[in-house]
Amino acid sequence: MKLLITTIIVLLSISLTAQNNNPNYDAELAKKLSADDYGMKGYVFAILKTGSNTSTDKELRSNAFRGHLNNINKLVKENKLVVAGPFEKNENSYRGLFIFNVKTIEEAKELIKTDPAIEAKYLDVDLYNWYGSAALSEYLKAADKIWKINP
Repeated sequence: MKLLITTIIVLLSISLTAQNNNPNYDAELAKKLSADDYGMKGYVFAILKTGSNTSTDKELRSNAFRGHLNNINKLVKENKLVVAGPFEKNENSYRGLFIFNVKTIEEAKELIKTDPAIEAKYLDVDLYNWYGSAALSEYLKAADKIWKINP
């Protein structure tokens, strides 16, 4: 009887373990992307909001936002930013989001200092630690192949 119970426990344990293992798991890719056992990792999520600068100087504003877009491209090339994009007009004055490929809010604060629109206070930002798929940065390879006009 003990042998039967032990055998059942062993078989159940093997079955449960097998169900939890991914047959497509790529250890090299997981390591490259700094993935944990769940394929996830920490990022910093940023919500961009309308800032306090209400200047009507169109040239200054235009230059700040051109610098903002240039900075986004620079941070992507440095692998520090994996997602960026605007929101449609909304009641919260949310303007867009960033997902920084850094582990701490302090690191993200340093990167924010490089954004002319944030520094000029046309935009403000809230930062949050976020846990998401480590493969998020992999979409950038495809994204770079589908745009026709550089913003």
